[in-house]
Amino acid sequence: MTRFVMPTRDEIHEAFLQGEEAVVALFERTIGQLALRVAALEDQTAKNSRNSSKPPSSDGLKKPAPRSLRKRGEKKSGGQPGHPGHTLQAVEHPQHTQLHRVEHCEHCHAALDEVAVVAVEKRQVFDLPIVNIEVTEHQAEIKTCPQCGTVNRAAFPAGVADAVQYGTRIKAQAVLLNQQHHLPLERTQELLTELYGQAPSEATIIAACAEVQRQVAPVNAAVKAYLIATATPVHCDETGLRVAKKLYWVHVASTALATHLALHAKRGREALNAIGILPLRKGTIVHDGYKTYAQYPEAQHAYCNAHHQRELVFVAEEYEQTWASSLIELLLEIKDQVAAATAQGQSALTESQLGAFETRYAQLLAQGLAANPPLPEPLVKKRGRQPQSKAKNLLDRLQEHQREVLAFMYDFKVPYDNNLAERDLRMVKLKQKVSGCFRTPEGAYTFCQIRSYISTARKNGQRVLEILKLALDGEPFYPPFLRPEAPQSG
Repeated sequence: MTRFVMPTRDEIHEAFLQGEEAVVALFERTIGQLALRVAALEDQTAKNSRNSSKPPSSDGLKKPAPRSLRKRGEKKSGGQPGHPGHTLQAVEHPQHTQLHRVEHCEHCHAALDEVAVVAVEKRQVFDLPIVNIEVTEHQAEIKTCPQCGTVNRAAFPAGVADAVQYGTRIKAQAVLLNQQHHLPLERTQELLTELYGQAPSEATIIAACAEVQRQVAPVNAAVKAYLIATATPVHCDETGLRVAKKLYWVHVASTALATHLALHAKRGREALNAIGILPLRKGTIVHDGYKTYAQYPEAQHAYCNAHHQRELVFVAEEYEQTWASSLIELLLEIKDQVAAATAQGQSALTESQLGAFETRYAQLLAQGLAANPPLPEPLVKKRGRQPQSKAKNLLDRLQEHQREVLAFMYDFKVPYDNNLAERDLRMVKLKQKVSGCFRTPEGAYTFCQIRSYISTARKNGQRVLEILKLALDGEPFYPPFLRPEAPQSG
């Protein structure tokens, strides 16, 4: 926010000498700049996670009343008719059976030991067995050749390198708790001790995470190459992360099948160039309109309309301008129309539909521009863009980047919003909330590499514990679409 400068006495006197019109113009400019500053301060205090891009954690104790931007559906909440549900089902062959005998008649107390059983009522209890760590001792034979005297030793299996060590199963569980469920090292040890009576040291857990990171590096490199080349729109976003008491940035590029998280000390173009996806990508990228993304013109851009909806809610509520509410309804109507056309097997809207939506879009923007005219020129001109109201800034963006805002209407493969990238970044914020900041950049880098691998595997229907064990065994999971013979789609 630029600092307001009051007109000097000389400027006021000069306007007075020029006459009434000059005085009125000076007054209007001064009041206009003050009004802009007051509006900016009021806008800042009125913003929350529901009407802006501020995170929910910034709401503090004054959380806004929840209000979904989605239209109310016709279905009732809860399970729908025909849903299979997830209730326990009795198994045909239980591992254990306990027979409870009838020894006396509950009425007359007669002995029933010798009476034949007429029926059995069954109830099954699902529970965990008592789990203890098992120790497997590997013994390698040593033999001396009677012919030449050479001492021969049998080879130990791969991975058995120390006199005593933990196996890959318990190390995979430690990595799971620390990296997937965000437990700090001390709490990871505490939980493993509660479960098994013994736990790896912090150094062992750190080493296990480092080994997973090393093993999954080729998988993440293949994901990166896929994100550069795929025709599927790639979602991009970034979020701040505290590392060694400094602000770092985690950048995400992802599709419904793959996730790539990268750590960098910068947020802008230097970071994106170093990561190396956007400089080479020519397909569609979906993002929130952050200006740095526009510096990659070879890519096709699509803007997140969830962000626009929140900003329009702010304009409708704080500025009381009806065009903003009408534009939200129009965007959601287009979204529903695209969904209906897709369900009917269509690949695009008709020309008449596109023309009608474009006309209504332009009319609403015209209403908004009429309600938010440009502000008077400042008394002291400074370098850079003249300050404007939030509503005017939003209108300029919606008008200048109409093609990017409505990209989902022109191309059915383009999503309506960038929620996928936000979901992929959510675990980064959760890790920081649960465990605090990272002590070293190396630890944060390891986390991003492992999270990329886990997220990609989960998107392909894999269980996290299993794919972590595969990585520790030296055979990390590769999604089918990364195999050479697989088509690059999804």
